[in-house]
Amino acid sequence: MKKQLVAAFLGFGLMGASGVASANITVPHLETSGMGEVAVQPDMATFAVAVVEVKPTAKEAKQAVDQAVTAFVERLQAQGIERNAIQSANISLQPQYHYPKDKAPELKGYRASRNITVTVGDLEQLNTYLDHAIGDGINRINNIELKVSDEAKYQEQARQAAISDAKAKAESLAKGFGEEIDGVWQIRYQSNQPRPVMMRMAMDAAPETAATYQDAEIVIRDRVEVVFKLAE
Repeated sequence: MKKQLVAAFLGFGLMGASGVASANITVPHLETSGMGEVAVQPDMATFAVAVVEVKPTAKEAKQAVDQAVTAFVERLQAQGIERNAIQSANISLQPQYHYPKDKAPELKGYRASRNITVTVGDLEQLNTYLDHAIGDGINRINNIELKVSDEAKYQEQARQAAISDAKAKAESLAKGFGEEIDGVWQIRYQSNQPRPVMMRMAMDAAPETAATYQDAEIVIRDRVEVVFKLAE
């Protein structure tokens, strides 16, 4: 007699393509999905800051933001940050108008902005870099993205945990129905990318608030779907 067990785990979304694929499996089988996760403390970060200036002329506006960016980049390099870890090439320059009622628009000046993105490998120095940015004329902190450097190692740990989870579920289900697992028929896997921790911090954030990113945690997850054969 042909046997087929399908284990559906709500919340994991297993029975998407799985249900369709199972129609083509001709052996007695059982389908499970395994989930694994690893909690890791971040050890590196990418932060994005910007300088925005409004000046009477376009030249003055550009010079003001260029001066702030140059000072900040030079300071970072002096502190040991490699130039290729600093992205600062983009610039935006826009005229600023005042729109009085029933009158023609009046040119009030020009708004220039430059964004700087920096990748650092020492979280203990992160707050120092941000303080120096403010001192050099940077007037916006857009976001801080916390990451882990040895990502592949932790992704592998999460993947192995997911595999173990799928096996344990299959063995438990088969045992409960008086069946036995007889190997793997099919494995479905799609790589999962860890989501970095995104943080926003005001320019005037208190030191204790700014330091909270050092206590953050990144959860790296993985998932695998497996079709196990059942002993006939």
